[in-house]
Order: sequence, then C-alpha cells, then structure tokens
Amino acid sequence: MAGSEGTRPVVLVTGGAGYVGSHTCKMLAGAGYLPVVYDTLERGNAWSVRWGPLEQGSLMDGDRLRGVIRNCNPVGVIHFAAYTYVGESVADPLMYYRNNVLGTVSLARAMMAEGVGRLVFSSTCATYGIPTGVPIDEATPQVPINPYGQSKLLAEQALALAGAAGGLSTVALRYFNAAGADPDGEIGEAHDPETHLIPLALAAARGTAPPLTVFGTDHDTPDGTCIRDYVHVNDLASAHLAALGHRIDEGGFFACNLGTGTGTSVRELIALTEEVTGRPVPHSYGPRREGDPAALVADRRLAHSALGWEPRLSDPRNILQTAWTWMQRQDDVTRSG
Repeated sequence: MAGSEGTRPVVLVTGGAGYVGSHTCKMLAGAGYLPVVYDTLERGNAWSVRWGPLEQGSLMDGDRLRGVIRNCNPVGVIHFAAYTYVGESVADPLMYYRNNVLGTVSLARAMMAEGVGRLVFSSTCATYGIPTGVPIDEATPQVPINPYGQSKLLAEQALALAGAAGGLSTVALRYFNAAGADPDGEIGEAHDPETHLIPLALAAARGTAPPLTVFGTDHDTPDGTCIRDYVHVNDLASAHLAALGHRIDEGGFFACNLGTGTGTSVRELIALTEEVTGRPVPHSYGPRREGDPAALVADRRLAHSALGWEPRLSDPRNILQTAWTWMQRQDDVTRSG
C-alpha cells in the first residue's frame, strides 16, 4: 500500500535522531505510524532511533534523499534537520545558511519530485528576534538578530513560495524553549556541547558540570533575569503529530507558535531546580549577552484553535523532574558500564 509498511503509514523524519525528533518518532509510533529517520548522525544519536528504520544521509545529497523518499513513499515529512546553536551561527553563518536553508530547499525539491506534498517544519521563535512586546503572537514582525534565526526565517519563506508555486503544503511550528525528557525515561536531551539552561542547571546541581552562569541581572523583568517559555519536549512532539493531520489547502503555508503562554525567569528556574533535586545549584552572575531579549513568551491561541494543541506536560516542575530522572538514569548507565 502506498505510504505504508504493512498497515502502518510511513512518515519520513529528517533529523529524527535528534532531541525533539526522537521524541516525535516515539509518539508517531504510538499513534500507528512508522517513522523512517533520515539523519547524518553528525549531531544526532543512533541510540535514539528505536521506533523505525534509520536511513543515514545528508539533505544536500539530492539523489540519496529522493531514493529514500521513493522507497518508503511517506504520507508526509516532518523536518527537524538543522543546526541550532546561536553562537555557532554567528561564528560561521555560511554553514548555517547552507545546512538550514539549502538543506530545506533540497528536501522540498525532492518531495515535490517524488509527489509527496505534506511537510511539517520545525521552526523557532528566534525568527521574531527581539519582540516589541509579550506574549508574542504570529503577527509579530519577524526580524531575527542572528544567523540561526535568519536561516529558519529564510527556510520558512522558501517553503511558502514553493507552496504558492504548487505541489507542497507546509505547517511551520515556531516553538519556544524545548525542555524535559521522555516521561518513560527511554530518551532525553543529549547535546554536545550542551547550551540549554535546564540541563546545565541540573548538571551543576549534580556536580557533573561547572557552576551555572546567569547572564544579566538587570533585565527589564521582575527579578532582573531573563524570562523564557519552557515547553516539554513531548508536548512539542504532540504538536508535530497534530500538524501532520491539520487540514491545509494544497500549496498552503500555515505557521503557529508552540509555547505555554507562561514565562519562568532564570532565578525562578534555579529555585525550582533546587526544590526538584534537593541540592543547591552553584551559580555565578555575569554580564548580559548581547541581543538577549529580556522575555520571550508565546501567545499559543492559534495552535490551540487550529491544531487543538494543549501543552499538558509543561509545568516547569514536571519538566525539571523528567529531565532530572533522565540525567540520573544516564549517570547510572555510565557507572554500570
């Protein structure tokens, strides 16, 4: 049957060996899909590919990509494959434009050539840059302030234009701060290097990382530290699943934010980390990072109305608890090995 292996419809997941991608693959499998992962494994983890086959390859290898699409004949594609480090994007912007923009263009061309017209694109709130106010809705001007955000915006624009030309329909999900881990403890966050606040705070409490550095205490926020909207990774996965079934006209482009609508400051997060772990979080204070917005909080109403999406696991304590359980389990595995 077209688009299936046996009775399971196939979904191609680019970057499916990464953090959000692997959690989405697990959820797809639980919903009756067969996730086929397409990943270079340059930054993904082969051990996280557990719910379907792995096809190793680059988005820039058009012939390889088309062959995989032709062979698995997916009902749709979920596209996570991207570089995501802001600092790295500033140091090497052309690498980000090549991978994030041209890689997306290559994927779109391969899909259209093989007659696959359904794409869910993992985008980011970084496309908004420094917002004029919070919460941030989809009408907020997209004025990114770093090459990472710019590369994601250009990819969105390319996909919208491809849709207007015919043959491709895209749902772009602009999500805020992905965090937490699989509640079952099977997979979790494992970046190298790790730059995200929650795993860094937990590792500092665990004593397996240096003291946390808090960048800026003079932001225009109630306690002077940055406020961010943390979304549990499984909630993000559920949104990608919902987007796969979202009704959209052929050649259409639809974008929405994924966030909770509630922000947590760095000071608040440190206090919560200490509550969850029962340990102090060693930390120090440094100057602001250039271009760091004081607050990034989503207006999530469109995701709710269009996709029926609700962030059910994104209470900050639950996020921290699942991430802490995952971290402890990984330490236990390392010691037993």
